[in-house]
Amino acid sequence: MCKECYSNENRITPLLNPIDCLENHTQYICGTCGRCICIEKDPNRGVQRWNFPFKSLEVAKLYLRTADYTMKQSCGIYEIKSDTGRTSYKIFAKREDLIGFLNKNKNKMCDSMEPIFFVEEYREYPNTQIRRLSSDEINKYMSERQNIVK
Repeated sequence: MCKECYSNENRITPLLNPIDCLENHTQYICGTCGRCICIEKDPNRGVQRWNFPFKSLEVAKLYLRTADYTMKQSCGIYEIKSDTGRTSYKIFAKREDLIGFLNKNKNKMCDSMEPIFFVEEYREYPNTQIRRLSSDEINKYMSERQNIVK
């Protein structure tokens, strides 16, 4: 697992529409393994990708580093259940943020009220970059990604 971005696969992200995301969104570029993680704000919601609910813990882990970096602290992934039985995973900077979310969303609950995954201590890494990629970088990244998938 990469000590910086918490992933075992350095070309797994972006998950959806990878070329579009790499061409049009600002990326967190892991200074350790080079994985690109979308850190762009959604223009409709006004929040970053890591604020969205995730379908699995594994997918939430892929975006946790962007939350940590944005908030400059160790954030946590919480398991959220709806009153319909649907389970999702959401990243919060602190427990108070989770409580605020639950107060606004009465149909949601978090049984443990504790993160199911977090990194003990927030750290900065020297080679991290936040920027858009060039077309050559996108082509190289996608080529490396395709070689891994084969």
